[in-house]
Amino acid sequence: MSLFAMGFLLVILQPSTGQFPRACANTQSLLRKECCPPWDGDGSPCGELSSRGSCQNILLSQAPLGPQFPFSGVDDREDWPSVFYNRTCKCEGNFKGFNCGECKFGFSGLNCTERQLRTRRNIFQLTTSEKDKFLAYLNLAKNTPSQDYVIATGTYTQMNNGSNPMFRNINVYDLFVWMHYYASRDTLLGGSSVWRDIDFAHEAPGFLPWHRVFLLMWEREIQKITGDENFTIPYWDWRDAEDCVVCTDEYMGGRHPTNPNLLSPASFFSSWQVICTQSEEYNSQQALCNATSEGPILRNPGNNDKSRTPRLPSSAEVEFCLSLTQYESGSMDKMANYSFRNTLEGFADPRTAISNISQSGLHNALHIYMNGSMSQVQGSANDPIFLLHHAFVDSIFERWLRRHRPMLEVYPAANAPIGHNRENYMVPFIPLYRNGEFFKPSRELGYDYQYLQEPALDSFQEFLKPYLEQAHQIWAWLVGAAVIGGIITAVLTGLILACRKKRRGTSSEIQPLLVESEDYNNISYQSNF
Repeated sequence: MSLFAMGFLLVILQPSTGQFPRACANTQSLLRKECCPPWDGDGSPCGELSSRGSCQNILLSQAPLGPQFPFSGVDDREDWPSVFYNRTCKCEGNFKGFNCGECKFGFSGLNCTERQLRTRRNIFQLTTSEKDKFLAYLNLAKNTPSQDYVIATGTYTQMNNGSNPMFRNINVYDLFVWMHYYASRDTLLGGSSVWRDIDFAHEAPGFLPWHRVFLLMWEREIQKITGDENFTIPYWDWRDAEDCVVCTDEYMGGRHPTNPNLLSPASFFSSWQVICTQSEEYNSQQALCNATSEGPILRNPGNNDKSRTPRLPSSAEVEFCLSLTQYESGSMDKMANYSFRNTLEGFADPRTAISNISQSGLHNALHIYMNGSMSQVQGSANDPIFLLHHAFVDSIFERWLRRHRPMLEVYPAANAPIGHNRENYMVPFIPLYRNGEFFKPSRELGYDYQYLQEPALDSFQEFLKPYLEQAHQIWAWLVGAAVIGGIITAVLTGLILACRKKRRGTSSEIQPLLVESEDYNNISYQSNF
């Protein structure tokens, strides 16, 4: 049986998690600026009759933004999602979803009270059947229409401020491709003008939390359409790799025998069509990507610009990145120095943490190395290697969180680029998620990584590592303090001995042999110190 057929046998169409809820993509909802669909369980908006949630005004962050975007009121993504909706479902307890019909990440059960912990595994440690099932699930997502979500094909202005809705259907896989495009697209300023220095998912503090949510939502979507509640995205550990070892027909598609830019016809990924890759055309037309097919996946790994990305990242570079103590710094964009986020994203040198946008390191290096659909930001999610890659990037983020144990306040509350402050809602997700909500360990979100599940002793050593590193940095002061402490102790000890010797020399005639109990209770003992 083919993987394609096997995938379709598993299909169970259920609600999805994505961008514009179908129930809110209509004139009435847009004009009322309200997206509070009923929950099927009781028919009430947001499941209010069952105490799952209620329809409430959206509370937007008022924290100041950085200087990178000098406009206001020109982009539908500003103060997301207030241009389209200013009232959405606010869910109670562990309930979540655009209509409060689902559970928060990490919870399950009828009342969302059961804790979950799933494990993401190395793709090369999957059995053959597990690997084939994963590939079948990908193909299933590419061929299954999203039941509850649609995409916008026009701006709010082009929709005549809501009176002329412009939405269209899309399959589950491409829904996520479109969301990645929409978050990173340029701002359309009218005429032929655009503003390129804007990105709600990259080049700023929200890069790691945004992609964490993206993967969790994609993972949950696959769990729903397949009925496989234990599904997790595998990761590709690309440290020290000599080439693209997942680029084979057994895994993510080999190289075409005659055209090195295409995938092997033996892989069903060769028949996939990409969307949202022609950003210059959209800009010239002042239009949004409408998810029209734009050709096959392109990939020519290793034949990239070696001056920008000479090789795949090394283990040493990852370890250096993990040693950085600051999550964010300076301008909090791609020019930030000594920033863990900017170094992991790849705009800072992975050996010095100094910004160098002429080079592409760590995360960015993988995208450039693939030399095709993966190498263009807005359309990079078209290549399914995107999922394996970002799962591993997320695991590095997780290692940093476990090593440094940052407080939530470490994530910037203000002055980050537009959309990246701690309390900003992430574009373009509905239900709404704030950046700061995902700046915490993955176990609290219901998942872990296979290679991070260490024995208790190793976990204790990992816990001690940051403190040992700090001790190493101040060892000279510690040695000095020990020497001074020794001298003080010696002096005090000498004084004590001298005092005791003096007391022994006192005449025995004036020292009572016995002390009456009444006098004993009145004796006051004082320390020689």
